[in-house]
Amino acid sequence: MSGIASVDLASWRAGGDAARAVEHEVDEGLRRAGFLLVHGHGIDPALPGAVRAAARRFFALPDEVKQRYAVTVGGRGWIGPGREANGYAEGTETPPDLKETFAVGADTATGDPAVDRMWFLPNVWPAEVVELRALLTEYTAAMRTLSDELLALFAAALTLPANPFADLAALPTWTCNINHYPPLTDVGAPEPGQFRIGPHTDFGTVTVLDREPGAGGLQVYTEAEGWADAPYDPAALTVNIGDLLAYWSGARWPSGRHRVLPPQPDAPEEDLVSLIYFYELDHDAVVTPLAPPIGLVEQGPPVVSADFLRIRLDAITIG
Repeated sequence: MSGIASVDLASWRAGGDAARAVEHEVDEGLRRAGFLLVHGHGIDPALPGAVRAAARRFFALPDEVKQRYAVTVGGRGWIGPGREANGYAEGTETPPDLKETFAVGADTATGDPAVDRMWFLPNVWPAEVVELRALLTEYTAAMRTLSDELLALFAAALTLPANPFADLAALPTWTCNINHYPPLTDVGAPEPGQFRIGPHTDFGTVTVLDREPGAGGLQVYTEAEGWADAPYDPAALTVNIGDLLAYWSGARWPSGRHRVLPPQPDAPEEDLVSLIYFYELDHDAVVTPLAPPIGLVEQGPPVVSADFLRIRLDAITIG
């Protein structure tokens, strides 16, 4: 897909002309699609592989065992099939997404019960797959470090005098979803308009995706190309920006619209697992959109991160 830029973080770290070239490509790429393919990220490929293998052991457990860890969208634990429909975020009534999820998130409690119940719940770890805790804790720590670097790069891409996210993400909210997309032979023929994940945009600042390619895989929407398969490189991570960062950019960068196709008739046994890290900001961070000429629209009002995100999470929850 020609609309998605491929950038190298190692070149940006090197500074000088190489860094400026990366910054330019980031700005141009995000303006086209809200998506990037990121090389030079420094994540040991063995780590996501180990997380994915442990997650597969969890998803292979009987449903009655996984039910012990069952939660609704936004919770910590197992989000079973039929609980989420991402198309609702766009106002489109769709059948439930064809997936199950194991979710963890930030557990750095603030001491305010109302805030902690919403954003800093304790994580739940399956006793049947004890290794998942250590692996996913290591993985999410690496993802946070990478996400902070990406936000610094995005600020530099706009030649801002300072990185505003250094102060807005001191105690951030974040979620890491492990999505399991079962094969066609397990879920049966999709209903009309049903996807593994329906068309939507993400809600926060940065999403970092370690994915497995497939016939029923990720597609990205751009004005120039419509829906097209997202490029895949096993050495790169797929990164997109969410609604909050798009709002902060003054609509300069669109929130990356995407979907995951349903399992395909020509690949009935395809069974995929994706690792998705959603990075937000401090729950009480106040985000003020960039004014023109950096922003492309009249400057909107400031928004509070938690309020902005909660509305969108509620929209995709079934029941």
